[in-house]
Amino acid sequence: MLWLDHVAIACAALPEGVAATEAALGVPLAPGGEHAAMGTHNRLLSLGAEEYLEVIAINPAAPAPGRPRWFDLDRFAGAPRLASWVCACDDMGAALAASPAGAGIPMDLARGDLRWQMAVPADGRLPFDGLFPALIRWQGPHPAPRLPDRGLRLTALHLRHPQADALRAALAALITDPRLSVGPGAPGLSATFVTPDGERQL
Repeated sequence: MLWLDHVAIACAALPEGVAATEAALGVPLAPGGEHAAMGTHNRLLSLGAEEYLEVIAINPAAPAPGRPRWFDLDRFAGAPRLASWVCACDDMGAALAASPAGAGIPMDLARGDLRWQMAVPADGRLPFDGLFPALIRWQGPHPAPRLPDRGLRLTALHLRHPQADALRAALAALITDPRLSVGPGAPGLSATFVTPDGERQL
């Protein structure tokens, strides 16, 4: 029902997040854009023809959206870090019905000629302390094929949570991806990539 679409690195300021990500992965990010409905902006990095990485932050030049921002950015503090992952679906209603309570309310969004629907939690925070994936349904072109391919690929995504068994069960009904693993621990998310210069982690 779901498949991995992209991973999101949150940061307090976009230039800081871009610098940290480029240093960690060893390749430059591509331009992104602004999200007027959320008061955020981003930069992007290809992970292949159908996946990408996003560095996202509150846009200080944009007006406040009048609602909590996605990825819990209103409460973000500290160094840039991998904060969320996003899964695509063909049927947003069915995906939400099969997801834990609080997975979000569908919003229609746009940036340039990109159109998509995304489930945004009322308080900005996804279930399981933000570790349940955000849900997206693209309504036209996908951004990944437009990005320069720097040779990066996501090879592993590891979720840690005190309720690891419950999170694993919630995901098992929705997504099967051999790169995904769930284990016990303080809430956190980490990823492994292959790059032109070898394996790198975030």
